[in-house]
Amino acid sequence: MNPAIHSITFDCTGDPYDLGLFWSELLGRPLADDDKPGDPEALIADPDGGPRLLFVRVPEGKTAKNRIHFDLRPTGRTRAAEVERALALGATLIADHTRPDGGGWFLLADPEGNEFCVERGESD
Repeated sequence: MNPAIHSITFDCTGDPYDLGLFWSELLGRPLADDDKPGDPEALIADPDGGPRLLFVRVPEGKTAKNRIHFDLRPTGRTRAAEVERALALGATLIADHTRPDGGGWFLLADPEGNEFCVERGESD
């Protein structure tokens, strides 16, 4: 038997609840009912049973580019609309890697600096 991915953990120096709220809004999945501001961790469960997203306070800050990140594919909106929505939620635009043919992606960072990409959406 092989192991299953139980959680994908995000380290953060700020409030895990705040970072969890960013990802909760971006992904449209609620934080756990018992999570509160100031807690040492916050959790987003996948309603379909996939890996949970766990946000944990750590003392050290981020020092380099992520070696693993999410590639998000918008559903029900264009890539540009998804990027604008992420920016409004508190993301930072790092780079535009879109191509004239419509391919490519935008590289963004969450409020703690964790990178993620927004790919071409189903509406593009």
